Amino acid sequence: MINALYTVLAFLVAIAVLIVVHEFGHYWVAKRLGVKVLRFSVGFGKPLWRKTFGRDQTEFVIAAFPIGGYVRMLDENEGEVPEADRDRAFNRQPVATRMAVVLAGPLFNLLFAVLAYWVVNMAGTPGIQPVVGKVTEPSVAYAAGFRKGDRLLRIDGQAVQTWGQYRTYLYKRALERGTVHFIVRTPAGSTAERTIDMSKVPVAQIDQSLISRGLGLYGYYPSIPPVLGKILEGPAKAAGLRSGDHVLSIDGQKVKDWNALAEQIHARPNRPVDLLISRNGHDLQVRVTPEAKKVNGKTVGLIGVGPKIPDIKLPDDLKATLRFSPLPALGSAVGQTWDMSALTLEMIYRMLRLQVSARNVGGPLMIAEYAGYSARIGWEGFALFLAFFSVSLGVLNLLPVPVLDGGHLLYNVIEVIRRKPLSERVQIWGQQIGIALLVALMVLAFYNDITRILK
Repeated sequence: MINALYTVLAFLVAIAVLIVVHEFGHYWVAKRLGVKVLRFSVGFGKPLWRKTFGRDQTEFVIAAFPIGGYVRMLDENEGEVPEADRDRAFNRQPVATRMAVVLAGPLFNLLFAVLAYWVVNMAGTPGIQPVVGKVTEPSVAYAAGFRKGDRLLRIDGQAVQTWGQYRTYLYKRALERGTVHFIVRTPAGSTAERTIDMSKVPVAQIDQSLISRGLGLYGYYPSIPPVLGKILEGPAKAAGLRSGDHVLSIDGQKVKDWNALAEQIHARPNRPVDLLISRNGHDLQVRVTPEAKKVNGKTVGLIGVGPKIPDIKLPDDLKATLRFSPLPALGSAVGQTWDMSALTLEMIYRMLRLQVSARNVGGPLMIAEYAGYSARIGWEGFALFLAFFSVSLGVLNLLPVPVLDGGHLLYNVIEVIRRKPLSERVQIWGQQIGIALLVALMVLAFYNDITRILK
């Protein structure tokens, strides 16, 4: 219950911060260029709080429905404008002024991301040492020669300080289907080169779990005891297994940790297995038949259970902090924002070409989940989440889709070329198409969220 509340609060804070940043961009530039702003609203619907400020008596509003916001400017297309204020109406401004006001929202989102990355880069990002804790077999990484204990030194010539430091870079190289060269120090102390051909990673695995499930590489991998946590509808529940059951053996073979238990269950689809469990100090024998399920194109056995995760403390010798001095931190922040923006556009382009799964599109539920998780691990994690989310918001708003900022910019560009604006009828058609596309995207995002929960 507490975690759910934390998640909701973190999500609302993230949404509020990024809406204010985006709309403040429109507001600030409009004011500087002489456009009269009537209202600055965070959220839609019935106002919960309102206050007027400034010479223009701009109304600042917090509304009931917090997902979104807007800046309303004086405009003859939206109602009567007093003669004395007509020169300050948005529709009366030169095209360059209107384009600057529209562009300001997404630009402020990108600048906010640079600021967030800069602050975190100077403060230091907590992480773990770049030591391979596990290599799945078979996998792309195993075939390339990676083994447990290898320490990553360089990736394509760049020094590696923490695990996951070049996650975005690897994601980009996987989309490009290129090769990545690693320099590692083996457990024996020698230096070796490992090369991964990213084209061997299935397109369906180019997602948030690219390094682990896609490549087969894991960092510090703590041993989780084979104790059952959540019991879902399925074979385990039907067999009478309960949360808290400690699995001692499977078909007579001792089980040392959760990973070993999972591997044994996965290897037995539609085959009965005998589990020896400990429950309240008593040993019990339970027979259960794993259901056959397709996971990443492979048939595995599943019984519908999750592990009970204990509190695990990271050993001091595995801790690491990625920190920069102010100027290098700023350069890195600009680079991170640029890379994330380019990657977002690349993902959209490849999804439209059906080269990357649309399952990567997440909705409010996934965003809320990440917001809550990042907030729980510390302010640095939450700041990095805000930076990533801000980049996504900025880039998506620049897409040439009517009703988005990019759609308005497209209309402005067409107006410059034609030397007159598009007809009102054409603009209305464009808005209807834009709304239909956004609704379709929202339906896809909610569908992905729901299927993630069900899985």
